[in-house]
Amino acid sequence: MSLTLAQFNDLSQEVAIAQLLTCCTSSVWANKLANARPFADFDALLANSDAIWHDVQTNETNLLEAFDGHPQIGNVASLKEKYRNTQDSAAHEQSGANDAADDVLEALAKGNQDYLDKFGFIFIVFATGKSAAQMLDLLLARLPNDHATELANAAAEQNKITRLRLSKLLGNA
Repeated sequence: MSLTLAQFNDLSQEVAIAQLLTCCTSSVWANKLANARPFADFDALLANSDAIWHDVQTNETNLLEAFDGHPQIGNVASLKEKYRNTQDSAAHEQSGANDAADDVLEALAKGNQDYLDKFGFIFIVFATGKSAAQMLDLLLARLPNDHATELANAAAEQNKITRLRLSKLLGNA
């Protein structure tokens, strides 16, 4: 569903939050951004989103709630039910994993599990435009990081994903 900014500004609070949750599953972020309406233009919406995300990411529980809205890269179909509200976005964003060689997909699956075991949350990356091999390289480069560094990395990647999804929601992509 693509909306104009005016339509988005006019949505009820409940519907606006539901739409925002398709962009990022952080309930704190969605509630605060819906409360910040109306926006004069798309840039104002993005600036507010960024500022709210900056505050949200100071709380690990909020970050984990946002990260939980993502399937593991290369594993979109098997998590269809859990991620129904973000699945269409995620499937397109992760399309680079769809045509990958089996050995790359197997390495991604192993890397994803190693990452989850180490950090307690899935590998978050802005996957749009990246091949499976590029995503694997990024995963392997980030795997040696400490927990705090990876939370910050994942939060930054989450914000990129959220901005893209907001653009799509409001017909700006």
